[in-house]
Amino acid sequence: MNIQTESHISGQPLKEKQVKRPVRLVRWFIIVGLLLALLVGALVGFNAFRSHMIAQFFANNKPPPSNVSIAEAKTEVIPNLLTAVGDLVAVHQVNVTTDVPGRITEIHFTAGSHVKAGTPLVQLFDAPEQGDLASFKAQATVGEQQLDRAKQLASRQFGPQSTVDTAQATYDQAKAGIAKTEALISQKLVRAPFEGDLGVRQVEVGQYLTAGTQIVSLTDLSVLYANLTVTEKQSSQIKVGQAVRVAVDAYPGRTFEGKITTIEPQIATETRNIRVQATIQNPESILKPGMFATTTIVLPEKPPVVTIPETAVDYTLYGDSVFLITEKKGEDGKTSLTADRTFVKTGNRVEGRVQILKGLKAGDRVVAVGQIKLQSGMAVAISNDPQPPVPAEPPRY
Repeated sequence: MNIQTESHISGQPLKEKQVKRPVRLVRWFIIVGLLLALLVGALVGFNAFRSHMIAQFFANNKPPPSNVSIAEAKTEVIPNLLTAVGDLVAVHQVNVTTDVPGRITEIHFTAGSHVKAGTPLVQLFDAPEQGDLASFKAQATVGEQQLDRAKQLASRQFGPQSTVDTAQATYDQAKAGIAKTEALISQKLVRAPFEGDLGVRQVEVGQYLTAGTQIVSLTDLSVLYANLTVTEKQSSQIKVGQAVRVAVDAYPGRTFEGKITTIEPQIATETRNIRVQATIQNPESILKPGMFATTTIVLPEKPPVVTIPETAVDYTLYGDSVFLITEKKGEDGKTSLTADRTFVKTGNRVEGRVQILKGLKAGDRVVAVGQIKLQSGMAVAISNDPQPPVPAEPPRY
């Protein structure tokens, strides 16, 4: 068998032919990569440049200072007051009634008039008592004559002593009858028990009254009581003779002076409060019993404290704070004012000012008006506008 060989077969192993990429495709990938790199770099550079320009803009364009009114913290002695609520009652007040039943024959008063003590008000029918009085007076006259004759006869030994005793008893009975009848007649004439002002008339002529029926109210308005209550904790601060200021809703902005006259010796077990009574002179008769009263007890003075206007304090759930004015020097050497929020501890509030227990010292300046638009560290300028006036009625606490 003859084997034929090709002349072009060299006997060397066959090698795969390498495929070469075109130069144009490689160049395209390089160009696209460079473009993407340039785009990303441009975006990053632009964002950095924008942030820098924004920061530079805000650094060079600060907002103008806010106009505010400021107040200076002062050291002063504030009144030591204890406020409580109560009501007014009259020292002398009564509903005039009759002691005995009877029919009204005369009414001697005018509703709303001022009467003196003992002034007749109402006359009840007393004709039977007047008849009894006349009868007893006649018996007394006869009894007195019989007693005189019996004494003359006994002095001359013409009559026994028993006759004198009988005549004396008869005369005494007649006088007792007169006294009793006069008392009954006086009950039929109702008089004013004290001086005061009458109220609305409740009866008419001819009306039959039973004992205890109200005729008219009588009130003495010259002196009133202010009844108030304080807590057990506050009871140690009050004493008889301390001054009391009373304010009523009927006369806003006006106070009436009085003094503590009575302190209840017992503390109520239900509320742990103690009743206090103050006496108030009412010469103008403008205060009325039953008025709701806000009372302020003037306690002994305390040492001086630091105070600021109440409008300067910002009351929040996180605590009370003020905007403290501080001076700062800039790079150009000029002095500027800034308002920094400072937390404080407040005390009592009296007549538009508040006591600062902690956080400020005398001489510190704080923002009194305009702090709503402020943030801590903002620049401020002092306004020439006057501060708001102190309210006519101090806050109640």
